[in-house]
Amino acid sequence: MKVLWVEDHPRAGEMLAAAAAAASRKRYGIDLVIATSLLDAERKLRLERFELVVIDLMLPDSSDEDVTVTRIANMGKFRVAVVSASEKRQQVVESLVRAGVDCASRAVGKEDLQLAEFVKRPELFRDFVLGLMPSQAA
Repeated sequence: MKVLWVEDHPRAGEMLAAAAAAASRKRYGIDLVIATSLLDAERKLRLERFELVVIDLMLPDSSDEDVTVTRIANMGKFRVAVVSASEKRQQVVESLVRAGVDCASRAVGKEDLQLAEFVKRPELFRDFVLGLMPSQAA
């Protein structure tokens, strides 16, 4: 599965890349691409196809959470998931779902991500990413 993760914090990006590398060594089938800004994400979405786009709502080049997700969601056909420290994160998700966007129904708080565990236990990273996708029964 090809995943674009929009994350502007360098340390978090490094840990996500390490988790993805560990998952790749286990052949879990997750191809992770990191974007560090809204413009970077838009550029990558123009060049590549992704099945899942994980969005941090608070980016250095976008101060409006709604604008951030709207710009991303309008760039293609993929699942959107919100992983952010923004207090508006669940409201943004509910707005996306009401608008008919293919979006994970629950936002994830960045503070709840256990990035170090994802690196040590790549199966947790795989399960987290797969959990953002719709269930097979849906």
